[in-house]
Amino acid sequence: MDLELAGKRVLITGGSRGIGLACAKAFLREDARVAIVGRSEANLAAAVASLAADVSDGEPFTVAADLTDAAAAARAVEAAVAALGGIDILVTSAGGARRTPPAELTPASWRDAMDAKYFSYIHVIDPVIKQMAQAGGGAIVNVVGMGGKVASPTHLPGGAANASLMLVTAGLAAAYGRSGVRVNAVNPSATRTERLQQGLEAEARLAGTTVDQALQAASARTGLGRLAEPEEIADVVLFLASARAAYVSGAILSVDGATTPIVV
Repeated sequence: MDLELAGKRVLITGGSRGIGLACAKAFLREDARVAIVGRSEANLAAAVASLAADVSDGEPFTVAADLTDAAAAARAVEAAVAALGGIDILVTSAGGARRTPPAELTPASWRDAMDAKYFSYIHVIDPVIKQMAQAGGGAIVNVVGMGGKVASPTHLPGGAANASLMLVTAGLAAAYGRSGVRVNAVNPSATRTERLQQGLEAEARLAGTTVDQALQAASARTGLGRLAEPEEIADVVLFLASARAAYVSGAILSVDGATTPIVV
């Protein structure tokens, strides 16, 4: 199946690790032109090395930025536009709220979660979607998370941010559809990334178990009996960003291996 992604200009936030890095690899394999944003120069350098070892042709443009800062995010977008000549596809995968047992939460925890997840997405989505509308088209895929649909005791602030991003996805899809811009979201369940470790530590503290036991329990809860791999999430992202999904917009797609068997 030809996804018609060759030559597309793709900006990926959180592209130096985890699902974002898996997306960068997948887009480069499709001969897209890729820019990735990460907070750490060291992580970006490691990502470039990983991509060079995995993809024979194509090197991403990299930008280091703290996307919780609106001005820094705007500069990162400007740098990506200058390097690529525009943005056809945006994948947001940067930022994640710290998982915390309920008794350890404070009002600051809730604010920090919105900064880390919600605003790190909004600060990039806002300028990019407006540029896409002016250009007459584009596709945005937000990597959100099942915590916005199913309340987890250790992920309440982050889940609230995720739920907000799902509404943003549906609302912007409706607002910009006639401008040729599609907006969709994917909600992964637990995925084997670096961020998973911190979540398992919170789960272990809440349950009074070890991290290994928390990992085993997380795997046992899944519908397929195993955690997702980043590449499996990336495959879905690429489809939603591609011409093969030309009439899909405003969709919130659960990618959780039937872990949460619900119909909406």
